[in-house]
Amino acid sequence: MPTQGLLLSSRDLFLIPFSLLWCGFAIFWTYSATRQGAPLFFDAWGAMFVCVGFFMVFGRFIVDAWLRRRIYYAVTNKRILIMRQAPSATFTSIDLDHIPDVQLTGETATRGTLRFGAAASGYSFSGSSRMTGWFPALDPVPQFIGIQDPRRVFDLVMKTRRDDTR
Repeated sequence: MPTQGLLLSSRDLFLIPFSLLWCGFAIFWTYSATRQGAPLFFDAWGAMFVCVGFFMVFGRFIVDAWLRRRIYYAVTNKRILIMRQAPSATFTSIDLDHIPDVQLTGETATRGTLRFGAAASGYSFSGSSRMTGWFPALDPVPQFIGIQDPRRVFDLVMKTRRDDTR
């Protein structure tokens, strides 16, 4: 299973300041509009952006943790298996000899991520990877997110791939 709870990654170096600026400006704008007696529409419009800002600052971490609680991983002698129960149930099975690329990134010495395929840009806001930066658990590239002892799992996958090609 992926690491549970709060999971920060390198993409948060951009996303956290961006979300704080967004939320701060939305609060400032809404407060200013209200104090100056703007019509109710401006208050409602600003409140919508404040809600989006709060979601970007706090809610995205809660949603991502909820998604990761519903993901399970396995490595067999032939396949990588990923079962995802939310937001919709999916089961992914990848033959070890058909994995184009295996990448290991370590958030810490004991926790890291294995990606089975080319990484999409973490800052992409278009196409199918639109939510990838905000919710790592929704990344379309098959991966083991925030697993314990990622080096051991990486070595196991690579060894199994080598043994299978012989």
